[in-house]
Amino acid sequence: MYVLYSAAMLLLFAVATPYFLCQWARHGKYAVNLPERLGALPVALNLDREPSIWIQTVSVGEALTARPIAAGLKERYPHLRLYVSTTTITGQQVARDSFPMADGVFYFPIDLPVIVRRVLGIVRPRLFVMMETEIWPNLLRECRARGVRTVLVNGRVSARSFPRYRLVRPLFRRVLASVDLFCVQGPETAQRLIALGAPPGRIAVTGSLKFDALHRPGSAQPSSRAGDRVLRFFRVAAGRAIIVAGSTMPGEHEIVLAALERVRTLAGNPLLVLAPRRPEHFGDAEARALERGFKTVRRSALTVDEEVKADVVILDTIGELAEVYQIATAVFVGGSLVNIGGHNILEPAAFGKPVVFGPHMQNFAEIASAFLEDRAAEQVRSGRELEDALIRLLADPAERERMGAAARAIVEANRGATARTLDAIAGILPPAGAERVLPFPGAR
Repeated sequence: MYVLYSAAMLLLFAVATPYFLCQWARHGKYAVNLPERLGALPVALNLDREPSIWIQTVSVGEALTARPIAAGLKERYPHLRLYVSTTTITGQQVARDSFPMADGVFYFPIDLPVIVRRVLGIVRPRLFVMMETEIWPNLLRECRARGVRTVLVNGRVSARSFPRYRLVRPLFRRVLASVDLFCVQGPETAQRLIALGAPPGRIAVTGSLKFDALHRPGSAQPSSRAGDRVLRFFRVAAGRAIIVAGSTMPGEHEIVLAALERVRTLAGNPLLVLAPRRPEHFGDAEARALERGFKTVRRSALTVDEEVKADVVILDTIGELAEVYQIATAVFVGGSLVNIGGHNILEPAAFGKPVVFGPHMQNFAEIASAFLEDRAAEQVRSGRELEDALIRLLADPAERERMGAAARAIVEANRGATARTLDAIAGILPPAGAERVLPFPGAR
């Protein structure tokens, strides 16, 4: 099974190599990414080969979610170094800015035996932490062979991905047997993992770390100064509404802009902050706004402390969306009017903002269901329903306040997953053991 998997990974890498080389030559895009993904980490990353904790995230969302658990692990295991890896370039940027407690940040290696062995030899983890759905067979197998403890935190298996995993259940069961602990968001994921072959005794329902990663209004946070600076780019006239459309995908830009046209005729002159999910979509969103005749500007072109006169601002920066949510009058969260599976609605909810999303919320089904049950969000099925929802919210301050308060209450009621996760991890890696700094497992 592992041989076939490795052969498939090698074939996939061979097919993708020409693209990587082309992007490297034209844009320098993978000048750092590709060598590190091949295991060529800087020797200085861990020059003395000290034992560590390694946290793997994928992109921006997972990196931001991992911050509380990273801080907690560093506090509980002060004599272990802490490393964070990411898969995407945008995730790497956020990780370098958001993990002051980390001793190093690097790109996640390609999951081939010779590569992961090289990386493990440099990083020397005692504990390998995977975020959400990061299951890598060869890396986990090598960790097991070296005595490295492994844990999946904030784990989830969506209804959409579960049937695909079941198709490869024989391999998946062997891979899951290599994981020491599964800290999952809810009982549905626990049952799905058991159905896929995970040992029931290794599963703990600890809740979603996304709630703990959220800003707590009124609290002092390390990022608050940077957040205040971000908001200084969004000065607007008193009484002007702000609609934030966050994490939008292709197919939604046009829907949101069409909705803005009708909203403007019935609800004044709101500012739309349009935040595409991926950097490669910034240009598409801007072009579509200009085609409709909107005065459009990119966030990167705004001047600090100057009033925004545009109709549409394209948020073409990384890591600022969560801060911008706090000035919204109403919020639409994308990836939900197109069949992507939805995106995180908790960030605007933490600021007490009324949230609207589409019918496709499979990746956040439990959270979306809780919000709808408490009337803390509104679900729409089409662009026309989105228009109607935004018009109602902009015209009804009392309803905005009620929805926002209900959303914030859900967030506050669900905090605490970080402590539960850290306690579960202590069961497989006692903090007292870390203080003695034993030799690296498998060291010769």
